Amino acid sequence: MGWPLAVSAALMEQRTMALPRALISLAAGHLIAMLVILLPFSAMIALVSLEREIRIIAAILVIGMGVYLLVSNRHPRFLARISPAKLGAWSFLVAFAHGAGLMLVPIFLGICATLSSPGHKAAGSLMAADVRMALLVAAVHTLAMAVAGSALAFGVYYWLGLRFLQKAWFNLDKVWAVSLILVGVFALWLSHAG
Repeated sequence: MGWPLAVSAALMEQRTMALPRALISLAAGHLIAMLVILLPFSAMIALVSLEREIRIIAAILVIGMGVYLLVSNRHPRFLARISPAKLGAWSFLVAFAHGAGLMLVPIFLGICATLSSPGHKAAGSLMAADVRMALLVAAVHTLAMAVAGSALAFGVYYWLGLRFLQKAWFNLDKVWAVSLILVGVFALWLSHAG
């Protein structure tokens, strides 16, 4: 979701290199957020004995955040315009809070082991290998995210323009809130069922 901010930053600066610089800042923040989550959790495999408790606490936190977002009708105004100099910090905070790093924790903790998804199994075995593999997974994910976001940002900035964003934008806050609640309830159910 950072590509609209990259377009905005480029429009604010009105320089040739503004868009690539913004995209690099976003990718760097995203990667750092993932590493902040990946590295400690890859080092804390010993906490598997507390797996059930961690699942329950995480599910309650996710449900609580979803309820808060659902009840709160305000989107924080400070997120409306992010200056180009602060895009890396924004990317880190949003990736950390929205889950680019946190979404990998269930794989580390084996929560996804019960799922038959080949993607979850592959990610779990890759990340459980060692810290170097966790770093490689984070780097490849960041590269894929940066390429996809860059394609969208360049397309909007150079071909569709600001008018498209003003007319086509719709707010996903409530959808996000409901999805957090559903995922949290599902995680709680899995904790009690397993």
